[in-house]
Amino acid sequence: MPEQVIFGMEVFLNGLMAGVLYALVALGFVLIYKASGIFNYAQGVMALFAALTLVGIMEGQVPFSHLINAALGTDLHHFGWHVPAFLAILLTMVVMVALSWLVNKIIFKHLVNQEAIILFMATIGLAYFLEGFGDIMWGSEIKKLDVGLPQGINSLIDETTFKIFDYGFFIDNLDIVATIVAALLVCALVAFAQYSKQGRAMRAVADDHQAALSVGISLNFIWVMVWSLAGFVALVAGIMWGTKSGVQFSLSLIALKALPVLMLGGFTSIPGAIVGGLIIGVGEKLFEFIMSSQAIAGQLFGFTLSATENWFAYVLALIFLVFRPQGLFGEKIIERV
Repeated sequence: MPEQVIFGMEVFLNGLMAGVLYALVALGFVLIYKASGIFNYAQGVMALFAALTLVGIMEGQVPFSHLINAALGTDLHHFGWHVPAFLAILLTMVVMVALSWLVNKIIFKHLVNQEAIILFMATIGLAYFLEGFGDIMWGSEIKKLDVGLPQGINSLIDETTFKIFDYGFFIDNLDIVATIVAALLVCALVAFAQYSKQGRAMRAVADDHQAALSVGISLNFIWVMVWSLAGFVALVAGIMWGTKSGVQFSLSLIALKALPVLMLGGFTSIPGAIVGGLIIGVGEKLFEFIMSSQAIAGQLFGFTLSATENWFAYVLALIFLVFRPQGLFGEKIIERV
């Protein structure tokens, strides 16, 4: 088998793994959009804030230590203990649920039936607030996150592919774990949305806030529930991305890569978020491999390109917006005049 084909197969598998991580962030967008019609621009920052909080709790860091030290002239940074990963994840989930309750209580409770652009602008303000609040609360330095997830090359895949192709594929154990977690998460969310009483109420609220209120559905409960689910998804995404690349403020930019995922999969489809993420992940990796390979791109196009991963997803999303704006799995909107 030609060497370039073998390399391409490895790139394809790594693209699938990267696509799952994109899809994890996109899931948070879909959940909130399905329940409230709000495009939550703050989802990426929520993943960052969850990861910052998790690291802070695990390391026993004093919240707002820089502010306290500057105001009181003290030198407090840590409590002197470390919290086990599992307990820290549970505590972080409590923080994210409390945050969801506050967001609904302070902001979105007062914006029922407002225009979509007003709700969108509210999430932009929330994103910038959370980013600044996270900086003040936990500090801006890059943090290492280790909750015990396996990392490094998967030896079984490496040995198996070496026997078959005389070339071992480098597949990260963390990416495999992320794939399994995402698969379980999407199955659970689909089952919840389709078959549970709360899931049906969530879809009713998305269709019409006032109509849902008129039949006894608690809008406050549904929105808190959905934002809490989105916070949980943000926590999972924050753990995966934070473990992979460190907890840093550029982590919030993964939300920008989730936008093409949503445009491909559809803003209202949970399975679409997964499929869109896989298409983006595989597409950008393969396109980068082809366009940067002299043996392939040189023969096909007469030139080579690099750093195409930065813009490939957005070009693909633009094409979808022109020909299928609702995405692969999105509901087609029909307006009657």
